Amino acid sequence: MSFVTNPIPRLRRTYRHNVETLKSQPLAELSGSLGDLGTLLPLMTALVLTNSISLPSTLLFTGAANVLTGVAFGIPLPVQPMKAIAAVAIARKFTLEENAAAGLVVAGLVGVFSVAGLLNWANRVTPIPVVKGIQVGAGISLCLSAGSKMLVPLSWTGPWWGDNLLCAIAAVVFLLCTFAYPKMPYAMVVFTIGIVLSLLSPNSGHTAVSGSAIPILHPSGADFWKAITTASLGQLPLTILNSVIAASALASDLLPSPPYPAAPTVTDLGISVAAINLIGCWFGAMPACHGSGGLAGQFRFGARSGSSIIFLGSIKFVLGLIAFWKSEVIVNVLSNIPKSLLGVLVLAAGVELAKVGESINTDARDLRVLDRDLSWDGKRVKELDEREKKERWMVMLVTIAALLTFSNDAVGFVTGLAWHWGFKGARAVEKWGEARAAFLRTVEHTREEGTGLLSHEDSDSVA
Repeated sequence: MSFVTNPIPRLRRTYRHNVETLKSQPLAELSGSLGDLGTLLPLMTALVLTNSISLPSTLLFTGAANVLTGVAFGIPLPVQPMKAIAAVAIARKFTLEENAAAGLVVAGLVGVFSVAGLLNWANRVTPIPVVKGIQVGAGISLCLSAGSKMLVPLSWTGPWWGDNLLCAIAAVVFLLCTFAYPKMPYAMVVFTIGIVLSLLSPNSGHTAVSGSAIPILHPSGADFWKAITTASLGQLPLTILNSVIAASALASDLLPSPPYPAAPTVTDLGISVAAINLIGCWFGAMPACHGSGGLAGQFRFGARSGSSIIFLGSIKFVLGLIAFWKSEVIVNVLSNIPKSLLGVLVLAAGVELAKVGESINTDARDLRVLDRDLSWDGKRVKELDEREKKERWMVMLVTIAALLTFSNDAVGFVTGLAWHWGFKGARAVEKWGEARAAFLRTVEHTREEGTGLLSHEDSDSVA
């Protein structure tokens, strides 16, 4: 059921779910709320240091978005940076206006697509193996990013004793312990250690950050043009595929209803992404969206309700208020959290997201047999023959391969669709060939019967 069409009943259900979950497993919810920080902190800090976003605005608006998202949907749905825009903004040192323009363009288009029903249509016609491929590809991309940008640059003894490969191995060993003790608040412990090490870091001097106030931006036509031609077009398919379609599907996979609230529809998520940016970007906030990777990370570390991100959003909002006076202190602490610890958090989130591929032929969303109330009992699924299983597996693998090869979700999406419809076309040709052969056999049989009948009549006439 969509939040847009039935807000009041859903708000009541999500409120009960949030409260009951927080009461039953408070440490898991608090730990899970920090599961996406490995993705958020590096990009947000880099954007602040290049003066592409306002730190107070980003913390206040994304914090408020976290709270409202948790209240509305009742699941640990993240609010994370638009990665393609962030990458371009950091590389090109975007101004506040250029970065805001990039977020506004994507948000405007996603909002139009949502209201027009195009996102819902795209979700209906997109094959589940392609969606799974996008999810698994995003998970593997997170793992590659954690290795190449955070862990590989480290050495065994440096840069300092609190941030090296030995620390990363210790974090991994600690992560393995959570297999035996799943309720252990791993992310909370690791993040706390990271803050302590950041304060002890030899690089803990003050960082120069300009603009502690919340600006009111007026992007020019040139800003919008630069944003469209460099960042927005690369971000749009990533937002639609990973932050909307894949996130909605992952919520349904990880948190099926009941006992959880119904997963947000693609229209819900599209409108949410549009609202977050069409409000915040005008004030210098970081362009943000939801994401399947963040959801997987928060789920991995224990989050099962919206209370986790309500907690995270509240902390971010308080830090945003503090940032009015001490922006440089907050940036300094966040930027010096050891990369070894953040890298392991990102790695764990990537593995959790990639794991959803294992259900492609078992209990994927399109295989579930639903009850009359459109709920799933967790057991009944459609049976597939061996050929169908192999084809679905191949479509997912091809989608993953194309996505990783070109580092582009849109290329993976189109390639996966091509393979899917290629298999459909092959089946159609086979059925046409079988129907043609059956028709020819029928004609031949009719002809033989006619010939036999004529021969019988000839025999009778001679007699």
